Amino acid sequence: MTNGDGPRLTSADTRVTNNQASHFELLGGETGVRRLVDRFYDRMDTAPEAATIRGMHPPDLGSSREKLSLFLVGWTGGPPLYVQRHGHPMLRARHLPFPIGVPERDAWVACMDFALDGHEMPEELREYLRVRFRGVADHMRNRADVEE
Repeated sequence: MTNGDGPRLTSADTRVTNNQASHFELLGGETGVRRLVDRFYDRMDTAPEAATIRGMHPPDLGSSREKLSLFLVGWTGGPPLYVQRHGHPMLRARHLPFPIGVPERDAWVACMDFALDGHEMPEELREYLRVRFRGVADHMRNRADVEE
């Protein structure tokens, strides 16, 4: 499966244990994904280093939380809720109006790393998701920056 906007996610990517539990299941299903997203946005809302990316969001993060939760449910191997409700995610196109460079990417990744660190899951999955989220975040860049 691919979202057409970035790193390819295959059905094999959603399997990490011998019993073939999906990432979605290992994250705790819809409830677990929502906890991860809430921790991510709570961090973004309070971390000084995330002020720039927080400013790219509406004052009320409710819709952002909902959409990221729906997207991640499907992206991690659960039902394709985002696609069912909103159509193709078109991640890159949806982010083009916002100037995203290295600092914005890094702030987003730092907030997601914080959320991953606080979420109960197998360490193998945590590290896999870190790599995948970094790839997606880097793909959202639309402003030329010099890598530091």
